[in-house]
Amino acid sequence: MNRYESIDVKSSEEGNRYIATVIYPNIPRSSDDTYTITTDGDRYDTLAFDFYNDSSLWWVIASANTLRSSALPLKPGVQIRIPSDTEKIISDFIELNKNR
Repeated sequence: MNRYESIDVKSSEEGNRYIATVIYPNIPRSSDDTYTITTDGDRYDTLAFDFYNDSSLWWVIASANTLRSSALPLKPGVQIRIPSDTEKIISDFIELNKNR
């Protein structure tokens, strides 16, 4: 999923192109969420692939866990929440960012 697909590309007065600021939705806890303990080498993108079969959804897990960098290796032994309803989260993301 390309989360920037619905985000407008804007131009500065100097003609430089940029993507509008992105707003991430609040991801409330659900009884259907999964919790996992990180191991050595885990990153949000690898967890997204493991749980969603889509590494581009790393931002869903990162947002639910208050960090938004996919490249950072996570500390081993940390409990991470894996949100269950990615369809609603993606829908909320698109709604928040349309017409920005």
